Amino acid sequence: MFLQVHFLTSHHASLLNRDDAGLAKRIRFGGSERLRVSSQAQKRRWTEWIRTQTSLPTALRSRHFFARELKRRLIDMGMDEENAHNLISYLAKNILTAAGEKEALDKNLAMKQPVLFGKPEADFFVKLLLEAYQQENEATAFIDARIKEAKDNFRALLQQSGIPDPFVGIEGALFGRFVTSDILSRVDAPIHVAHAFTTHAIDTEVDFFTVVDDLLMDEETGAAHAGDMELGSGIFYGYIVADVPLLISNLTGCDRNQWRKEDPHDASTLLDLLIQGATQVSPGAKLGATAPYARAEFVMLEVGQAQPRSLANAFLDPVDLNAYNGHPMKQSIDKMADYLTALERMYGNAGEKRFISSVHSWKRDEESVMPLKSAVEGALKVLFDSEGDRS
Repeated sequence: MFLQVHFLTSHHASLLNRDDAGLAKRIRFGGSERLRVSSQAQKRRWTEWIRTQTSLPTALRSRHFFARELKRRLIDMGMDEENAHNLISYLAKNILTAAGEKEALDKNLAMKQPVLFGKPEADFFVKLLLEAYQQENEATAFIDARIKEAKDNFRALLQQSGIPDPFVGIEGALFGRFVTSDILSRVDAPIHVAHAFTTHAIDTEVDFFTVVDDLLMDEETGAAHAGDMELGSGIFYGYIVADVPLLISNLTGCDRNQWRKEDPHDASTLLDLLIQGATQVSPGAKLGATAPYARAEFVMLEVGQAQPRSLANAFLDPVDLNAYNGHPMKQSIDKMADYLTALERMYGNAGEKRFISSVHSWKRDEESVMPLKSAVEGALKVLFDSEGDRS
């Protein structure tokens, strides 16, 4: 069962996402260059917002997890720094085993690259290290025994220790975790996010700016600093797919084929927050200089079992902003409607239930427009209605 989210958001002069040269990210599509916002940039902002809206466990993605989370907590709990450092180093080198080689840690316990750890996992490691510390001369043997046990089923070991799901936090439960460790559990991502792009050809300009020195003498002239940045505006198409059985599996630990037997409350809450974030939380670059806050003006939610499919190809032929044949957002919405109708003529109706919310009209008679809250409630009811389809 899938939930698909399609949304169109118009952003004024802004720099939503930059490349390594400081220019607006872009992609060529359908022969035209478009502005682009990466999936990583979108997910980061949504995640930051979702964290403020839920009490579910969160996660930390850092190179410094062992030093700045575990070591700090152990010292705060009374363990001396030397023992904390040595025990953490021993644990870290064992749980980061990959292909028979030890993942190097520097002298400050920093990893080569950031790794996502859930706060429930951090709680487990702190408890394990405290127990090992109490074994005195048998501390490393105690860690070895627990690690050997963990190799069979790390999730089960956490649950036996009173650590709740989602053990990788909401970030891992939503967007997955890739690890090469023998012990740390890889978590597949049930939420798939496309790079957003403009429905029309790129429209940018370089903004030249200066800074005035407030303490200039009368005889001094000119700016204290001069710079420039690329600004762009446009209507962005965004697309998200949620694999709902996998999401519930990540949240509860159940087999994904048994997802209907689990309490859907947390999954429903996170999907609701995800839709709110996608439609109301803007990417964060140049906030102070451009105030790039905008809300989606069109949202379509689709619930069904058919293989998901993006509607990006509705904009393969870009919207012509110079055609003067209607509101550019309405043109984009109409293109989506026409493309959806064309797909149904070719493939037939796949049985998705659709819920549409829009500032503008929707030209298809098959669906009606409603407030966003009603659309979300309707989609979640179809997903989690206990009397619904259980496949």
